[in-house]
Amino acid sequence: MTTVRHGARAPARWRVFACGLVLLAACLLAASAGASLPHLFPTTLALDSDAKLPAPTRYSYRGIHTTLMQGVDAPLRVRLDATVPAALSDVLAFYRTELRKLGWQEQHDGAVIRDDHVQLAFVSPLGPAALKLDRKDSSTSVHLVQKNAETATRANVLPEPGQAKLVFSNTGEQEAVLEIDERTIPRPAGTNAVALDLVPGKYPYRLGVPGHPASTNVLTVAAGDTWELTVGRDGDAWPPLQLY
Repeated sequence: MTTVRHGARAPARWRVFACGLVLLAACLLAASAGASLPHLFPTTLALDSDAKLPAPTRYSYRGIHTTLMQGVDAPLRVRLDATVPAALSDVLAFYRTELRKLGWQEQHDGAVIRDDHVQLAFVSPLGPAALKLDRKDSSTSVHLVQKNAETATRANVLPEPGQAKLVFSNTGEQEAVLEIDERTIPRPAGTNAVALDLVPGKYPYRLGVPGHPASTNVLTVAAGDTWELTVGRDGDAWPPLQLY
């Protein structure tokens, strides 16, 4: 702020110039404070009551992804991806508070908590869940997943304890052949999907359909996960999809 002593009077042109300097300084101060606000002045994040999974009202990006099975109403898996313009510690405090209110129990085995990365497992009322946070520039990226064990049981895709499951589907008009884990699995056109139990790990695979280039890739599965490999109606292999 610029002050002038009582009784003194600055020329009009200088008064205008001084006001301009004050305004410019105020704008620069506001811009500087805004850029460092998440770090200098931590702000409590508010819950967005409209979000399908807990999420703060303040975000620069947010997307929700659901995995459904035909004939089953409730989703197998729901995933929230978001970018929150706040410090990682503030976002972690928000999720620990809100998930606890929903009855999610934090699991301490295998937990990773660092300044730039957090990975936590939970047991939710519906099934297993996981939270991953990463510091990204002046924001925090959020990856929150909740699985529905009852839906997975009804859809017959729930893995055995300590195992992973792979579902192979062929919706094309020709036979498709999957080669994985030293096994060759043919699937004629129009037949139901087949499920395989796998030990957690990495699996190179080859998926072939006559008249189409063979698709080769590596599938990484963890205990408790269910993935699907599908051949589409046009005979092309789809990218692996995590069902559960």
